[in-house]
Amino acid sequence: MREKFVEQKLVMAVKAMGGIAPKFTSPGMAGMPDRLILLPDGKMGFVELKAPGKKPRPIQVARISQLRRLGFKVYVVDGVAQIGSVLDDIEEDA
Repeated sequence: MREKFVEQKLVMAVKAMGGIAPKFTSPGMAGMPDRLILLPDGKMGFVELKAPGKKPRPIQVARISQLRRLGFKVYVVDGVAQIGSVLDDIEEDA
């Protein structure tokens, strides 16, 4: 299974919930997560996608830590089975 496949499944699942999952690029800020997850009622999170068993690069780990310190929900997803729990967690946001 490739990263692209996991990414496609994530985008489809977000759309099924009535949300959007735009590809996130930030010129000049390396290591930002791949997708911004925007769900109804203003709920959001960042998702870094990886091929199964792959881990984030050091710059990605640093950026994920920075975003989490700022209070954002950030997830690393390397398999389709993780998508439901990640979206549930974002949706539970108060």
